[in-house]
Amino acid sequence: MRLRCPGQCTVCRAWSERAVCADCLQRYARPQPRCWTCALPLPASAMGHVEARCGACLHTPPPLDRCIAALDYAFPWDGLLRRFKFEQALELRGALADRLDQALSAARTPLPDVLLAVPLSRDRLRERGYNQSLELARVLGRRLGLRAPSRWLLRVRETAPQSALDLAARRGNVKGAFAVEPHHLDRIAGRHIALVDDVMTTGTTLMELARVLRQAGAARVQAWVVARTPE
Repeated sequence: MRLRCPGQCTVCRAWSERAVCADCLQRYARPQPRCWTCALPLPASAMGHVEARCGACLHTPPPLDRCIAALDYAFPWDGLLRRFKFEQALELRGALADRLDQALSAARTPLPDVLLAVPLSRDRLRERGYNQSLELARVLGRRLGLRAPSRWLLRVRETAPQSALDLAARRGNVKGAFAVEPHHLDRIAGRHIALVDDVMTTGTTLMELARVLRQAGAARVQAWVVARTPE
């Protein structure tokens, strides 16, 4: 009989069979009430309220039917996500997908027809070697029995890193940056799509993609992200 040796928690370095131990999950992954359509944190009084929305989404409804974020982009998840995204720490994808998987179960949201990862440009994909959002989408797709095709969405022009821009500049930066691959347009029409990304900051990228999918005839569009940056 083969014995499984324990590893270390990536956060506290305690012995653990999981990448993030139960104590760290209890400390750093507590449920947080969030806006139904942009996933910004809401006051604790909103916990349990169905379809609670922030003021901005009430005033100007976004093109997303639902937005689910598992965590705040804060310690320790910000560091783990940076490692996963920029340092080829692909061993973290399962632990990060676990958090999103748990958030989806708690949200009891209807499953989509297909998962689509936020696409990278060719240059950035060549530089990084992988699309971190597609890695997450594939893990979730296997768990949920959903397809996660990689070529239905295209980034048709290079954009500056969103992290270096203010909100107005971010909107202009991604305007017209995405398209549905023409050969797959008929697969979008009438479908329920879930966009998958690692981090949502202002939401401009996901909102632009949702608009593109709506224009292509998508019936419903959700966004699933591991972490949301509190504003």
